[in-house]
Amino acid sequence: MTRTRGRLTGSALLIAVITGCAGRGSTARTGVEPADTGQPAAVSPASTTAHDVPSHTAADAKFMTGMIGHHAQAVLMAGWAPSHGASPGLQALCERILVGQRDEIALMQRWLGEWHEPVPAADASHDMMPGMEHMLMPGMLTADQLVQLNQATGADFDRLFLTFMIRHHQGALTMIKDLLGTTGGARDDNVFKFVSDMNADQSIEIERMTGMLAAVPPQASHP
Repeated sequence: MTRTRGRLTGSALLIAVITGCAGRGSTARTGVEPADTGQPAAVSPASTTAHDVPSHTAADAKFMTGMIGHHAQAVLMAGWAPSHGASPGLQALCERILVGQRDEIALMQRWLGEWHEPVPAADASHDMMPGMEHMLMPGMLTADQLVQLNQATGADFDRLFLTFMIRHHQGALTMIKDLLGTTGGARDDNVFKFVSDMNADQSIEIERMTGMLAAVPPQASHP
């Protein structure tokens, strides 16, 4: 998911709660809702209940860990745009992807660190190694697809990138839906705000990329 520099509302809120600067308050929730488990609202890392109930769950940590790898592959793909002859419009989109997803990777790594969870590196180089398909999350490209994209140039790169990145974003939405459907997942307001904002941003980008894909010249036929 990406967002422009000025649309880090969910990310800023999550950073605030990690550092103990955010207050707890009611928030209007839009877009997606977590599963109703009947469990009490969670608390921030800066405080605990009388029973020391943490605000995050194993589902939250699994989501953050997986989404770091998911974002890392998107960053890898977007980073090829300038050197592969992408159109100016696609290069601008890829720049936003690079900025937004790198910011979110740093945020998710910090979140995991604050909760003393393992913090994975944002390295997608292994994704191009054959035999890694068993590690793929929803929407992620296979090694062969990454090679195919890396070998494309010009309009062919635009077409493949948009096709693959639409699928990539749809996979992220699936991961968000799975988290919100998991008992205890995203019950903390600030985690919910983060994934809700991501859900909205990725949905908007899917619509935009679908329009861009329709405008790419058709692939030339070869006799």
